[in-house]
Amino acid sequence: MSPPRNVVKIAVQMRDAIPQLIQLDQAKPLAAVLKEVCDAWSLTHSERYALQFADGHKRYITENDLEAERLLGGLQSGSREERREALRRFVLLASDMTFAREVISRDGLQRLGTIIEDGDNLGEVLALGLRAFMELMEHGVVSWETLSIPFVKKVVSYVNMNLMDASVQPLALGLLESVTLSSPALGQLVKSEVPLDRLLVHLQVMNQQLQTKAMALLTALLQGAIPEERKHMLDYLWQRNLRQFIYKNIIHSVAPLGDEMAHHLYVLQALTLGLLEQRMQTPLDPYSQEQREQLQALRQAAFEPEGESLGTGLSADRRRSLCAREFRKLGFSNSNPAQDLERVPPGLLALDNMVYFSRHAPSAYSRFVLENSSREDKHECPFARSSVQLTVLLCELLHVGEPCSETAQDFSPMFFSQDHSFHELFCVGIQLLNKTWKEMRATQEDFDKVLQVVREQLARTLALKPTSLELFRTKVNALTYGEVLRLRQTERLHQEGTLAPPILELREKLKPELMGLIRQQRLLRLSEGTLFRKISSRRRQDKLWFCCLSPNHKVLQYGDVEEGTDPPTPESLPEQLPVADIRALLTGKDCPHVREKGSGKQNKDLCELAFSVSYDRGEEEAHLNFIAPSKQEFHLWTDGLSALLGSPMGSEQTRQDLEQLLTMETKLRLLELENVPIPERPPPIPPPPTNFNFCYDCSITEP
Repeated sequence: MSPPRNVVKIAVQMRDAIPQLIQLDQAKPLAAVLKEVCDAWSLTHSERYALQFADGHKRYITENDLEAERLLGGLQSGSREERREALRRFVLLASDMTFAREVISRDGLQRLGTIIEDGDNLGEVLALGLRAFMELMEHGVVSWETLSIPFVKKVVSYVNMNLMDASVQPLALGLLESVTLSSPALGQLVKSEVPLDRLLVHLQVMNQQLQTKAMALLTALLQGAIPEERKHMLDYLWQRNLRQFIYKNIIHSVAPLGDEMAHHLYVLQALTLGLLEQRMQTPLDPYSQEQREQLQALRQAAFEPEGESLGTGLSADRRRSLCAREFRKLGFSNSNPAQDLERVPPGLLALDNMVYFSRHAPSAYSRFVLENSSREDKHECPFARSSVQLTVLLCELLHVGEPCSETAQDFSPMFFSQDHSFHELFCVGIQLLNKTWKEMRATQEDFDKVLQVVREQLARTLALKPTSLELFRTKVNALTYGEVLRLRQTERLHQEGTLAPPILELREKLKPELMGLIRQQRLLRLSEGTLFRKISSRRRQDKLWFCCLSPNHKVLQYGDVEEGTDPPTPESLPEQLPVADIRALLTGKDCPHVREKGSGKQNKDLCELAFSVSYDRGEEEAHLNFIAPSKQEFHLWTDGLSALLGSPMGSEQTRQDLEQLLTMETKLRLLELENVPIPERPPPIPPPPTNFNFCYDCSITEP
């Protein structure tokens, strides 16, 4: 009877001893095999010994070695079922760096690449092969630029197929996204082989995963294009109604918007607004006939009746004098308006906004200019100057021209509700500025104060993320100057504290107790755990892992999880890190996983959310790396880890929480001094009214 397939015979040699031939059962743990070998030589403490290859490379044998060799053998099996099982195991183990290195050193990528290129099975086997290949590549051991052109073209063919397994195409799109972001040359190949229309087809399939990966590849192609190509691509996509589809079927979908899709919508918004940068950085050319005609059109749209009645029969000097006077009425500081538009930014973008407002809202434009022309000089709101400053303000609020962040999700749904969102937003903003000017009864000396209020009105309303321009207009107009003052006063009262010496002494005595309360909250938050995203050095990923602190505060427990599932229980997490082994807490650029990413603006927010813990792993130092999902989570985790390590909690969030608790506790103590009773429990919430007819009848007269 032949021995089982997993049993092989190997020779084991020890220095100054007779070699022995053993039967190695590959199904046994390596520790058990070592114990059997040591027992044959009557050696104790088998955990101190290791097997080493006797050939030239002298590498030590580990569990990963054995598993990698076994699975690679399974990939070459003639049985499709054995290949499928080997690939399933591959996917589970490929995230481990040690296993990945072993597989790659044994040409595992080439074997997986062969399975992908053959494409005999367009279902589960191909999907598993793509997933395992991507998992190995994400470790950064092998560059994406080393992929062959035939391999990339084969993956492209899976994206371009009409009838394809639903599990394959998202993976193929994700692989092409990584290729595009990592290799400019292969990115151009992907751009030429994958038509934009094909990506639009994938976006219209009601499969959220497929939509997300199609949007990811689309934004990667846009990011890799030069500005001229990008403008052409975006114009084409807008002509094919991409904006309308995103607004109706993705933003307003019944299914919740995933974090990755939100990021790609942010990138698409940033790239589209980035097309305005060239106009923003280009000053007006006084010798351009087109630009002079646009300026004259602005003047004529506001003063056309007066110009027609006085323009005939006037000398050239009289006509120039009349034009100069009308330009000053428009709010230009110089008789030659070109001098007002030489500043960059906003350059020609301010002129574009003024022309757009005059053409698409002619009544509002004429009303703005004529209303201010009839006021006293010191009380008139200058249209041109306001337009220039407002354009600069909008560019700052919308981050026009700034590089895309790798992790941000801060897109505005309103942006996808209009074809010319920036210009439409200007039209709302310029009318808001005039309205606020009148509410403040401002003069020319108050211009900067009015602009500060308008900035606050726009910023507060944008933060609410209105879903349409009409909703934005309604909300921003409701935020009057009086309401802004009320909000400022409320916020100031929350921030201010009483500065009398006895109160300051009381606050100092309360600090230790309240810091202890904050410390308990931070540790409790760590015990609840958080979902973190894995972000490589090349691209944003959609993989998640969960980390939490054990209830006894002795161990950090963590492991990978699938998106959309409930947070795991601590007992189900496979990895553990004893708190006693932690050496230090690292943040920002000190973290090893962001240290090599450079110092560009696009990485600034990534550094602000990064933190690591260094710990002892044998004789080596290892790191557990985090990218916090938000600034608040960053502060909570770094505070909690600092508390575990006995270090002070010095984050901005801690200072804010301490100040808020000190203010509340101080006020409660002062109320007690005034004999104001403070109940132990909050008062009950009154029931809602039964009569909702709150209309006041003006016809009723008082006696």
